[in-house]
Amino acid sequence: MQDDDKSLFEKEMQGVKPISQDDSIGLAPKSPISNSQARRAAAQAELAESINYLSSEAVDLVDPHDMLSYKKDGVQDGVFKQLRQGKYDIQSVLDLHKKRFVEARSEVFDFIQTSHRIGLRTLLILHGRGEHAKPVPALLKSYCAKWLKEMPQVLAYHSAQRHHGSTGALYVLLRKNDAQKRENFERHAKH
Repeated sequence: MQDDDKSLFEKEMQGVKPISQDDSIGLAPKSPISNSQARRAAAQAELAESINYLSSEAVDLVDPHDMLSYKKDGVQDGVFKQLRQGKYDIQSVLDLHKKRFVEARSEVFDFIQTSHRIGLRTLLILHGRGEHAKPVPALLKSYCAKWLKEMPQVLAYHSAQRHHGSTGALYVLLRKNDAQKRENFERHAKH
């Protein structure tokens, strides 16, 4: 600072005293959970979502041409039938062709997490049949079936219709995220 600026600053700051920790400036009393605790809890929740918990242990192998099907309890039969028949608009696609196991595991996990977070409901995963995969045919297909069952966001899946990849692809139905549940509740509560 130049001397003129410094003296002007000191003149303006004359009589100003720092606020001590005990001075109250009309803030609301702190809640029982401090800001650092809230930040820590939010970070832990985000970390839990980002840690890939999908199994890499042995899997029951399926045949390359097997039709895959899974539905959690509570999924309406009509909804599952619509999924099975490919009647829902596909909102996003994940192509796992030519992916290595570790890469595919990571991509499936991230794809489902991200799709759920942004509110997508119907997905298509192209895993391929793996007829000529060495040393184990349909390994990726088998693991996709297992991984999707491990994810709480997944309500159901079924092998796709022929024009979407047949037994080399899966339609996946995700549950509503929290924002969608709130919106649905508010819409129905008004009636």
